[in-house]
Parts: sequence; structure tokens; C-alpha cells
Amino acid sequence: MTRTTLALLAVLALAPVRAEATIFRAMKFDDKVDHAASIVLGKCVRQQSQWDAARNWILTYSTFRVEKTLKGLPAQEITIVTPGGTVENIAQNIVGVPKFREGDEHVLFVRNSNAGPTVLYLEQGAYRVVKENGDRVVQPQVTSAVLVDTQRGVAVERENARSLREFETSVRDTIRRREANRMEMIERRRREEASIANQIRRNWILVALAIVGTALASWQLIKRW
Repeated sequence: MTRTTLALLAVLALAPVRAEATIFRAMKFDDKVDHAASIVLGKCVRQQSQWDAARNWILTYSTFRVEKTLKGLPAQEITIVTPGGTVENIAQNIVGVPKFREGDEHVLFVRNSNAGPTVLYLEQGAYRVVKENGDRVVQPQVTSAVLVDTQRGVAVERENARSLREFETSVRDTIRRREANRMEMIERRRREEASIANQIRRNWILVALAIVGTALASWQLIKRW
């Protein structure tokens, strides 16, 4: 996230409450899975907020004990950095940035940034994991922002809560589907390249004559000069 973006979000966060809502582009689940460097299920075990090196922004570091890695390289812990937080008597609240508490469980879609691992697509990349009737349920973050489908220009509903098992299955299915599409594209490209090579091999005499003809024409032109 750039400093300009952070500044805009900070201004929105500090602005007086009005009837207008904060608007974010709604991201498709498949795109979140595809663009995430990793996806982890874990519990927040500790937090620390501190100023950045230039003392312009407060950054919060939330460390998660990883229970399961749904995408990416397995790790026992991961520390997520997010803009905003409280240091002494100064607080910075930034619109759209997910907030974590020690002891809470989350599924996190992670991207790498210059400051360290952070959450992909802000609140849309963080889900709470709660227990309901003895089952673990994955819930999207509660937010006051309006999610908009930018292609259709309409507001869309947030994702529905679903069981952890269903959520994991959706992630695996998306990864499998995207990988199959990628392999299909590679195979199609390979076939196209093979077809071109076969065409050249079948018509090598015509190709050779064309090359010789071009060379002779060039030589005649040089002689005239």
C-alpha cells in the first residue's frame, strides 16, 4: 500500500460521519485466492503497535500461530503488519484495515509488502473463525464500507458465512481450477508453436526459395548502386 493511499484512507477515517459510505471495489473469491501469496488459518497470539521509521504512521504487528496453510509454504507463525493502531495516547484508525485481537482466530489472505506480510485487499482478505453449534464457521469481516462491482456499477452483498470445511474446499477447488486453466493455456501455446514449426518443415523448399529469391534481389539492387 502506497503512502498516498494511506493518506487518503486516513483522511477518510478522520472525516466527520456523513450519510455517504466508504466504497471499495468488491473482489471475487477466486481472484483473492489467485493473488494471495499465502492463505493461512491461525490464532492471534500477540500484538505490538509502533511508529514507522519516519514517525508518520503507526503500524500494528499481529503475530499468528498457524494451524493450517491453505496456500503457500507452511509456517509455524506469521506476523502481519497493518497500518493504524495506538501508541501511548495517539491512535490512528484507517478505513478498511482489518483489526485483530489476541486470542481470535482468522483465515488470512496474505500479500507481501515492503513493510512485511500484510492482508490482501484489506478487510476483504481477512475472515474471522468462530464456533457455532460446535462447528467452526468462517465469517467475513464486519465493515461499514459498501462493496461495489465496478464492472456493473452496483453494490453487492458480502460473502455468506460458511463452515471451515466448506471454506477450505472452496480454496482448494479454486487453486485446482486455476492450475488446470494455466496448464491448458500452456498446452494450447505448445500446440500452436508445434503447428507453426510443422508448417515450416512441410514447406521448407518454398521457404528456402523465398530466402534465396530475397538474397538475389538484394544482390541485384546492390550491383545497380
